[in-house]
Amino acid sequence: MSPLKTILLVLAVALVAVGARFWLLPGQGTPAATTTSAPAVIGGPFTLQDSSGKTVTQADFAGKYMLVYFGYTYCPDVCPTSLQTMTAALQQLPAEKTAKLTPIFISVDPERDSLALIGQYVQHFYPGMVGLTGTPEQVAAAAKAYRVYFAKVADKTGDPTAYLMDHSAITYLMGPDGAFITHFPHDTTPAQMAAKLAGIL
Repeated sequence: MSPLKTILLVLAVALVAVGARFWLLPGQGTPAATTTSAPAVIGGPFTLQDSSGKTVTQADFAGKYMLVYFGYTYCPDVCPTSLQTMTAALQQLPAEKTAKLTPIFISVDPERDSLALIGQYVQHFYPGMVGLTGTPEQVAAAAKAYRVYFAKVADKTGDPTAYLMDHSAITYLMGPDGAFITHFPHDTTPAQMAAKLAGIL
């Protein structure tokens, strides 16, 4: 073997040894693929108004579970279905469990959803449901805290009052401390929601 090949071989072996030592040292050289990112935080402070015009914040629900849904009263199908699922699930639970929980509907359409209209709307579903909305800025802040997407979709006829709201269709269960516990996607059945709630409440 030529002197040059010998030198190159020695260098290669040395590099492999250094690399192996680096990867085996505890707490060092952790591959990027093995790292995990922190889960997204869901929920947080909000300031909105209820159907009576009273300012409501997350502090008003301290000590109680919250079942939170974002939607709007003009929603043709998704919102009524989700709220009916919530209602049917709560009706399957004993009173001592539902007493620990407040169902909350937050409108993402403050332009059309007046406080009075929201109050009437939620009472069609569940007597203890709280309807909330606020200024566009307040609603956007609450939606951002809950990682909720919403956007106005213009009507094809050009009628500025006949728009729809595209929005997330997820129901969130928050704990007595305001922390996120779990969520229910739109296709959750009342029985599935009731069973999960019964195990938590």
